[in-house]
Amino acid sequence: MFQKILIANRGEIALRVQRACRELGIATVAVHSTADAEAMHVRLADESVCIGPPAAKDSYLNIPAILSAAAITGADAIHPGYGFLSENAGFADMVDAHGLTFIGPTAQHIAMMGDKIAAKAAMKEVGVPLVPGSDGAVPDLETASSVAERIGYPVLIKAAAGGGGRGMKVAQDKEGLEEAYRLARTEARAAFGNDAVYMEKYLDRPRHIELQVMADNHGNVVHFGERDCSLQRRHQKLLEEAGSPAISPAQRDALGETATTALRRLGYRNAGTLEFLYQDGHFAFIEMNTRLQVEHPVTEMLCDVDLVREQIRLAAGAELGYGQRDVTFSGHAIECRITAEDPHSFTPTPGRVTMFHAPGGLGVRIDSALYAGYFVPPYYDSLVAKLIVHAPTRQDAINRMRRALDEFAVSGIQTTIPLHREIMDDPSFQAGDYTIHWLENFVAGRRAAT
Repeated sequence: MFQKILIANRGEIALRVQRACRELGIATVAVHSTADAEAMHVRLADESVCIGPPAAKDSYLNIPAILSAAAITGADAIHPGYGFLSENAGFADMVDAHGLTFIGPTAQHIAMMGDKIAAKAAMKEVGVPLVPGSDGAVPDLETASSVAERIGYPVLIKAAAGGGGRGMKVAQDKEGLEEAYRLARTEARAAFGNDAVYMEKYLDRPRHIELQVMADNHGNVVHFGERDCSLQRRHQKLLEEAGSPAISPAQRDALGETATTALRRLGYRNAGTLEFLYQDGHFAFIEMNTRLQVEHPVTEMLCDVDLVREQIRLAAGAELGYGQRDVTFSGHAIECRITAEDPHSFTPTPGRVTMFHAPGGLGVRIDSALYAGYFVPPYYDSLVAKLIVHAPTRQDAINRMRRALDEFAVSGIQTTIPLHREIMDDPSFQAGDYTIHWLENFVAGRRAAT
């Protein structure tokens, strides 16, 4: 087992990794920018190293500084958390080259799944169903037109190196294809330095279903069920639940068997999440995240497993030590992502937290790095807390989340807590009747009402 782990991240996920390390008896090193000198992950780590000024490119994305911090403190492994360098194959390679262990998948698999075209090709080869679309990159408008005619309009044009909705455009018909194609490539080049795009059939009412997997270095792979991540605004997830109200246990088992068989054939290792669109009873793979997900706590609550602890164990060479039959699913879990944003305009609201009171009680979990007096900096993602609840049934979980949101008090900054309260009260959400387009319509309806 490792003696000391450097956590190459910040905020609540850095705290989350620290907790797992503490329970395993592993010392921790926090890295931080000058803006995060008073952050909770810095205060609670065994050691801390400042790695640069506030801008992420000069600190949390500064690979030489992070590797130097690991060398100075004698760390023997690095956990990247999520975001920042967590899916940077070059970083994973450098960690290995410096005699450290990267707690995550291999650089090869990170690179493969980071290229959406390569990921789809790899999954197709191992039998995972895909959304109908192009066989690879679409190099010109003529090819795009040919693909669109073959799969039928509307079509979705997506950046090969994309994520977060950037470089993604919909063409409803032939007349709109040229502009959508041009805009997608322009956005992709600006956001990722790569203007390669591919095409898929645009599904009009899908749900976003993802499957959590874990694999060791000995060929063993298990899944921990699905998460429904359909509540999204501008392709950014706002609320997740496990399991999905639209998926039966039989469908979960079938999807899990397909996914674990595929990853076993690919020789995958450590944590990963396969993402699918689900419509009319069919699943179609869209991408794979080769890291820990923001929404991993709902899976932990549902399956009573510490996924970060598992990541660390497996990176140290341990076997899973259990099979799929040993993974159980109990009750229902919901996570609300609380961001430092105006709940109506979604404008970021950095500032000083003057009061912070976290909810509690049976089945309530809060993952946050906030505290009274902390200044939420304007330089990073606006996520400031994750509120997770677990209960015997979905309705019980909704009732518990409603109660927890009422208890959650943050002053000094605006947050999206009021929006989550409204979602909990909405009849369509309570019925589990929503798709990836539901939240955009819900937000538009709120604005129209005011």
